[in-house]
Amino acid sequence: MATRSCRSTVYFDPELLKALRLKAAQENRSLSEIVNEAVSLLALEDAEDITDADARTAEPALSYTDMVRTLKADGVI
Repeated sequence: MATRSCRSTVYFDPELLKALRLKAAQENRSLSEIVNEAVSLLALEDAEDITDADARTAEPALSYTDMVRTLKADGVI
C-alpha cells in the first residue's frame, strides 16, 4: 500500500546531517526513510509511556519522605 508523503523543511546540525547521509548511503535508504522511522519510533515510545502512566493512575501517591524511609528500611540507602 502506497502512502502519501508531505514535504517539510527540517534543519539539522551539520555534523548530524553528515552522519545521517552516511547512514543513508550505507543502508541504501533515503534520509526521509531514516527520519520517518526515527520519528515513528519516538512516537511509539511516547505512546507506550502514556499507556504505562495511565495504568498507574490508580496507584496511591507516595510522598518523597515516605519513599526515602522505604529505601532506608529496605537497605537501599
